[in-house]
Amino acid sequence: MTTMRHVLREGQPRSGIETRRARGLPALRGLVLMCGLLALGACDAAQPGAPGTPAAAAPAAARQPEESRMWMTVGTRRFAITLADTEAAREFAAMLPLSIDMPDLNNNEKHAELRKPLPTNAIRPGTIRSGDLMLYGPRTLVVFYQTFNSPYAYTRLGHVDEPAGLAQALGSGSVRIEFSKD
Repeated sequence: MTTMRHVLREGQPRSGIETRRARGLPALRGLVLMCGLLALGACDAAQPGAPGTPAAAAPAAARQPEESRMWMTVGTRRFAITLADTEAAREFAAMLPLSIDMPDLNNNEKHAELRKPLPTNAIRPGTIRSGDLMLYGPRTLVVFYQTFNSPYAYTRLGHVDEPAGLAQALGSGSVRIEFSKD
């Protein structure tokens, strides 16, 4: 197979295409470099706690608007909960304050029937996380204190911001839990 190769020698005139290519290469390199720097700067600025970002100004719990937060008290332990942006979560928050006895089920959750049904938008999350606050069906409130896989469908109500110590606070039997807005 024969290939044609055009080699420019010093002093030979360049064609118009070759001249445009030669001028465009440094501009293209500069553009690629600038895009790369912009992307790196955006990644750094998006990091939680990066200097100059709102996340650095306050802890996670303090940044949540009051209407998207609630509290769960178990004995002397108090846990902040960030509510999900769902109709069910808003209606649940409207029921507060609420004090409810919640028996244990399967050594991973506490559950109780609510006095009135809430709207549902059930999904199968696959993995349940420790600290998830969910609704099973329209009336069963569930607080999960273990992480595990589940085939069941739930409507998300919220999540305990810092679930460390939640399993110990809830214990293995029935427990009274206070839910409040403040």
